[in-house]
Amino acid sequence: MASIHATELSQLGNAARCGPQMLFFRVVDAALRFLMAWKNRREVYRLGEFSDTQLADIGLTRSDLYVVIDLPLGRDPTVHLGAIAARHREAEAAARWDV
Repeated sequence: MASIHATELSQLGNAARCGPQMLFFRVVDAALRFLMAWKNRREVYRLGEFSDTQLADIGLTRSDLYVVIDLPLGRDPTVHLGAIAARHREAEAAARWDV
């Protein structure tokens, strides 16, 4: 089960002070974000079936997949994969300028 971070607890506490309706919407929002992260995590597992060449074509390496799979369960790994792919593109562009 995913651990609840201190910031999430304080957000729930703040929501409780705003009224039960706000607390309900915050809880629903947190649940939806968790479900989306879980769905995206399943997609990352599917990326593991790609060959190294296919991963390179989309700007990733197999080790990038290992990095995001180790993220906490409630975190969306696709957000981090996008940032990693952007860093790879920047590094490749910088390498082209160095040649």
